[in-house]
Amino acid sequence: MSKNLLITEKPSVAVEFAKVLNCEKNRKDGYIESENWIITWCVGHLVTMSYPEKYDENLKFWRLDTLPFMPKEYKYEIIPNVEKQYNIVKSLLLREDVGCIYVATDSGREGEYIYRLVENQIGLKEKQRKRVWIDSQTEEEIKRGIKEAKDLEEYDSLCNSAYLRAKEDYLIGINFSRLLSIIYGRRMAKEIGEEKVSISIGRVMTCVLGMVVQREREIKNFVKTPYYKIIGEFGEENSSFKAEWKVTENSSVYESPKLYNEAGFKKEADAKEFIYNLKDKKAVILDIKKTKTKENAPLLFNLAEIQNEASKKFKIKPDETLEIIQNLYEKKLVTYPRTDARVLSTAIAKVISKNLNGIAKGFKDEEIQGYIKKMVEEKYSTNLVGTKYVNDSKITDHYAIIPTGQGFENYNNLPNLQKQVYKVIVKRFLSIFYPPAEYSKISATIEVEKEQFNASGKVCEKLGYLEIVKSKLKEEAKEEPEQNSLEILKKLKKGQEIKVINYEIKTSETTPPTRYNSGSMILAMENAGKLIEEEELREQIKGAGIGTSATRAEIMKKLERIGYIVINSKTQIITPTVKGEKIYDVVYNSMPDMLNPKLTASWEKGLEMVAKKEIEPEEFMTKLESYINSKFNKLVIKR
Repeated sequence: MSKNLLITEKPSVAVEFAKVLNCEKNRKDGYIESENWIITWCVGHLVTMSYPEKYDENLKFWRLDTLPFMPKEYKYEIIPNVEKQYNIVKSLLLREDVGCIYVATDSGREGEYIYRLVENQIGLKEKQRKRVWIDSQTEEEIKRGIKEAKDLEEYDSLCNSAYLRAKEDYLIGINFSRLLSIIYGRRMAKEIGEEKVSISIGRVMTCVLGMVVQREREIKNFVKTPYYKIIGEFGEENSSFKAEWKVTENSSVYESPKLYNEAGFKKEADAKEFIYNLKDKKAVILDIKKTKTKENAPLLFNLAEIQNEASKKFKIKPDETLEIIQNLYEKKLVTYPRTDARVLSTAIAKVISKNLNGIAKGFKDEEIQGYIKKMVEEKYSTNLVGTKYVNDSKITDHYAIIPTGQGFENYNNLPNLQKQVYKVIVKRFLSIFYPPAEYSKISATIEVEKEQFNASGKVCEKLGYLEIVKSKLKEEAKEEPEQNSLEILKKLKKGQEIKVINYEIKTSETTPPTRYNSGSMILAMENAGKLIEEEELREQIKGAGIGTSATRAEIMKKLERIGYIVINSKTQIITPTVKGEKIYDVVYNSMPDMLNPKLTASWEKGLEMVAKKEIEPEEFMTKLESYINSKFNKLVIKR
């Protein structure tokens, strides 16, 4: 009787599958076997691309006459320290009693690549292969994944994209690292006082280094410029409010060269003269606007957003956050971490009560239970279909990171930091079921001799979802002055004459851009080099970013490891090293487009198009080789 062979990416994942398939007790060396199933695992990558010297020993030496290196047939080899497990997997794949192979490596491009490398290295043929694609490691999801497994061939385009990504990184890294090291290495070694320097270039890595260095230089070259604002105080001595002057077309200084911007003067003397000219002029309420606004809970977490949140809240690096969420995933507590989506699928939204009920019954946390209790008492709707939190068109491989409502038997043994990260994910999830926060806002325009002053007051009248994601006490304390201002503005009427108490000059100054921290850098990478603070706008413009959710943290880790950047462990602020800045200068003066996030993002978009069958792999490869040849020829001639 033939058996099914199932291959996972890690031994811990294999154990979860074995539990579901009732064969966890029959553990052997490197695999688990029962009457119907054999379950084995990779340990991450088992096979890798060979270095140039495996093609020809002479390529071990970095020489100009051996470049560019672009093999017609690529060579691969077994990674030495995992050779034992590779041989176990190989022997199982080739066993005559294995009828069907279930590929259950991580459900993404890299997981696909890990298995396909093994299969191609072995030269496996003529066996049925199916792909298990799951969003969590809960029992029901594993069962569904096995039951609904599709033929592996349906993922061939994803496989093609994975192979091309590896070839692209390999060719750009080897060719340009060697070329720039040959041309500039000695000079740079002298400049930084090292015996020798090899210049490490990467498709994504070099672009990220460029972002860090450019930001650092913007800050260092920034010159603060003071300017002077006019603030008016109006009302009565015990019931006054302040309003800020802004220039309008009717203003006496409209388009005046004395202005620094629409709200300030270049010189303090001109600001004083402006105030003097308003002396004894009457003030009238020109306009009053009263508005009520609602603010819904933010979208759910994808990997980039939770990495940014964890960087701010816990001061940890993105790779640490990924490691934590990967562990929560393997402990069945959350769904698949390496996702770019921040929404749910319609199918999941229809059964989301399972997740909520699981948290209500299993998560013994007083604060969380309080939020769920309120949901029940207030009868908040759990129907998400038709809301912004459900959008099938914005999901590629996986939906957003949410709690499964399961795995609580593993929760107590988690380190404290992992518990805290899990709780952040739970709170973001629960917040989408809460009503929006509601605000009252009043805006007043005061006219003094055709000059306009603007004041506004805003207060949160109903916390709604803010009750979960922000501290209620902090929110109320922060808005108390706004409340006072709002009460005064409420009493004003259009056309009313109002007393001028005082005018004052407020000195302001321009501020430099802020340095990236490890979280904001992840967001900037996701949005092709743009650091967008406004969350809704970030979601609207999101396209192909720099790197992927699975690789961004590792890229930053590598830049730090090779000494090009430093990430402050307390603040997570990123700064370039002297060496990193020198590398940047070399790239900027030789091949500056490697520093352009748009170019790097366009390569990632190309890989995505291959995965979606919008272009053929050959077209991508032709463009890649053409780009390398073109750059190489220009650099050699320039030299």
